[in-house]
Amino acid sequence: MVGTTLNGLLDWLGDVDWFLQDLHGSWEWFAFLSIPLFTAVIGWLINWTGLIMLFYPIRFHGFRVPGMAELTRLAPRKLQEVPGFLQGGIGWQGIVPARAAKMGSIAVDKAIAKLGTPAEFYQQLEPEKIGEHIVTLFEPEIPELVEEVMQRSNPAFWRDLPVAGKRAIIARVQAQLPSVVGTVTEEIGVHIDQLLDPKIMVIDHFQKNPDLVVRVFKDMGQKELNLMVNFGFIFGFLLGIPVAFIYHWVHLWWILPVLGIGVGWITNALGMWLIFEPTEPRRYFGIRFHGLFLRRQDEAAEVYARIIADDVITLQRIGDFLMDGPRGDRTRQMLADALAPAIDRAAGPARTAARIALGGRTYDRIKGEFASEAVGRTLTPFQDAAFSRQQSEKIRALIAMRTKELPPKDFVEMMRAAIREDEWMLYAHGAIMGAAGGLLHELIFRVGG
Repeated sequence: MVGTTLNGLLDWLGDVDWFLQDLHGSWEWFAFLSIPLFTAVIGWLINWTGLIMLFYPIRFHGFRVPGMAELTRLAPRKLQEVPGFLQGGIGWQGIVPARAAKMGSIAVDKAIAKLGTPAEFYQQLEPEKIGEHIVTLFEPEIPELVEEVMQRSNPAFWRDLPVAGKRAIIARVQAQLPSVVGTVTEEIGVHIDQLLDPKIMVIDHFQKNPDLVVRVFKDMGQKELNLMVNFGFIFGFLLGIPVAFIYHWVHLWWILPVLGIGVGWITNALGMWLIFEPTEPRRYFGIRFHGLFLRRQDEAAEVYARIIADDVITLQRIGDFLMDGPRGDRTRQMLADALAPAIDRAAGPARTAARIALGGRTYDRIKGEFASEAVGRTLTPFQDAAFSRQQSEKIRALIAMRTKELPPKDFVEMMRAAIREDEWMLYAHGAIMGAAGGLLHELIFRVGG
């Protein structure tokens, strides 16, 4: 049996047209030579459309199917990863924006957590300048704030108080404002690690703004992404040369579609490998190999730092998180507790007389209301967009410096880990297009021949 099989193989090898002598006429030669050109174009299209799959659309486009969400949970895990399936929809959302929350989580774990603590970020924002800015903006509001609190808490006392007395109280509060604001910024700094969670802040922002995640990828790696598309043409052409010979030797109609699957898969895999691998420079056959993206770590770090400092970890967003985030109630209470003694200091020698005139409970209620009102207003300057941009330069410099210092493995994981589990979709897309390209070539030249 083995001898028969071996003899058959030897007979087939003997009959193979190793030197293309059986190619007759221009059409047969054109069909043979066109295979590498065909696979080159398909390789280019695979990587070009693969990038579209990776980034677009930003939001899910498709339609819902009743019961599909429940059914998908029973499917293999890989199918559950297809954008929209777990939400019960058939359609598509770019792989990167679909994983925005995951990208945010990885960005924190792999990079931002190593770039600095919340306290370091806060110090880079220069609390002293924040305090000065708060005083500048808050001081003109003091008369209105005192008026509101007193009218609400003890209108009779405030109505009967002489104008000179009212002015004296307002002047005293304004004089104590720098001290009060200093207490606020100092308390924030002391407790910032408990009040600010960069991971929650980044994940929430990325999830609400998936277009920002796409921007991170494209702005940092646009050069490599363009190269990946061009390499698709080169890899497709090179892989098409052995495919042409195999097709000529075997010449079965299904050979090109089957080999096209391999060409499509390998083209995408090689493109990803060239961008991200190896993480450390290595030499193979005397040639130096290093991930294209990693060669530009310093340049990419500057881009990444600008995006994070301008759009993610900003003074404005820190203020929003402190006051309206999951720990906002704690922030308000902490600041109110810190402001209460400062208000006593503002009352100065008149505090005892005020307690007697107003009554202890009324005085404490006024102090509490004033502190509560002041909390929101003291952090209002955090919303000043121009001031936030000015202070963000410090954050940008810190992130850029620390990102450049990241080990190459951590740096590349910051980008690739978010899509690693979904790369199979790109490879499958390449395989399908490769098979379709092989079938199309077969149809064109078999019909034409």
